[in-house]
Amino acid sequence: MKQAKMLGFLGVSLLVAITVWSQEKQARREPLTFALDCANGDCPLLKGAPQTSGMRGGSVKLMPGESVGWHSTGDHEEALVILHGTGAANIDGRADVPVHEKMLAYIPPETKHNVTNTGTELLEYVWVVAPTGQK
Repeated sequence: MKQAKMLGFLGVSLLVAITVWSQEKQARREPLTFALDCANGDCPLLKGAPQTSGMRGGSVKLMPGESVGWHSTGDHEEALVILHGTGAANIDGRADVPVHEKMLAYIPPETKHNVTNTGTELLEYVWVVAPTGQK
């Protein structure tokens, strides 16, 4: 009787292991390319799982004086790649950081922040958010 239970347990364990392995194999991510052709505002492009392993991203277009709004990415870190225009990265508790085209701004996890177009023309940037895996 004990051997039968043990064999049953091993059989179920093997079935679970094969199922998990199969799902992991199916979850492999494929390379992606796409145009940054969003009309305006905040446009999500990478949407996290199952498209990616957790990375999300998009593009933002702000008219002069507009801001994206205060937010925090929680336990995710964020990179902003400024493509065009000038603005300010507003970081809670710190002085505003000027940003301009051909510049990258890094926002640590758990940081409340905003981006404001302080220039006279369109501010356009790409944002990428990724989990840190620390929580």
